[in-house]
Amino acid sequence: MSDSDAGVIEQFADLMWLERGLSANTLQAYQTDLRQASVWLGKARGASLLSAGRSDLLGYLGELAAAGMSVRTSSRRLSSLRQFYRTALREGWLKVDPSAQIDAPKLGRPLPKSLIESDVEALLDAPDLGTAEGLRDRAMLEVLYAAGLRVSELVGLALDQVSQSQGVVRVTGKGGKERLVPLGEEALSWLQRYLRAARPELLERAESAAVFVTRRGGPMTRQAFWYRIRKHARAAGIQKHLSPHTLRHAFATHLLNHGADLRVVQLLLGHSDLSTTQIYTHVARERLRQVHKAHHPRG
Repeated sequence: MSDSDAGVIEQFADLMWLERGLSANTLQAYQTDLRQASVWLGKARGASLLSAGRSDLLGYLGELAAAGMSVRTSSRRLSSLRQFYRTALREGWLKVDPSAQIDAPKLGRPLPKSLIESDVEALLDAPDLGTAEGLRDRAMLEVLYAAGLRVSELVGLALDQVSQSQGVVRVTGKGGKERLVPLGEEALSWLQRYLRAARPELLERAESAAVFVTRRGGPMTRQAFWYRIRKHARAAGIQKHLSPHTLRHAFATHLLNHGADLRVVQLLLGHSDLSTTQIYTHVARERLRQVHKAHHPRG
């Protein structure tokens, strides 16, 4: 990759952070996609990101398809290039957007993975409550499921974001947007039990602003908590593939299954666009179809 491409990619990432408040993970994904495109363009076409034409980009995408890359990944790579070229055009780095006339590959929208309610109950019951770590994990799972949080939002919770008297948490989501989410009596009870009994034991004499901590005296990390979720899922006998968003998906699906309004679920999840939330209506309908097929005499 040329030095010039490295520089414009860095400038692009800075602009995305300043203008859209994107997370570090999203910015890293953009940069990785653009660097890979830059390397291919340089080697195969002797071009840079700012000198590439439409045929160069089509050649790159064709190479990805020939290498067996999935439609979804190819579509994401094109999306990164489009965002880059829109920004480059606006900033005056180039005069023509070479990605403007390139159609995105068609792909279906997969339904998010979720758990049925009995699976959730089994997962919540899995931690060993005889240990401080087990009580912490139970409280984390309860809060995650009750509030529909992202895992990053859960591990990032600070003590001053929790109102025990009102039973709500103040969450900072994507783009720095804040929302208030109710916990419910069950999750609040487990959280209070953890704060009272397990958290002081885990911290010993250390101090931390984080709600969920480890024996090292610092906050729980996303990676460590994801390891704990998988461990508890195995203990609960759950064979389904889980993702860090599984309980968030279950939260939304179960609310809709029990009659919640879609716009309420949108607010609780922190989605800026209702169309993002609408995917869960498909999940709920799929669950109804499965129940009908299993129990109706003509299913």
